[in-house]
Amino acid sequence: MAGNAKLKKTQKTSKISARKRARQSEKRHLHNVAMKTRMKHVIRDFRAAITSKKKTDAEALLSPTLSVIARMASKGIIHRNTAARYSSRLVQQFNQL
Repeated sequence: MAGNAKLKKTQKTSKISARKRARQSEKRHLHNVAMKTRMKHVIRDFRAAITSKKKTDAEALLSPTLSVIARMASKGIIHRNTAARYSSRLVQQFNQL
């Protein structure tokens, strides 16, 4: 549905460039939401491995999780301080195992 969704923010305007910008903005918004959801799923899987006390599983998921968080920050999907906070807290949780 996300790819075929009607544009929510489309304005009735005669400027072609404004309509194009609205389309592009909506497309980027949907992409960014998907990427943020992907990041949350990766973090959720990592936290599940920590709560189940499976150190080997958590160790295998630590590096990819931190990589996804760093990539989202570099693309501007999340703020770099937010990424640092997520990373720091996840590493602390991992070290407490």
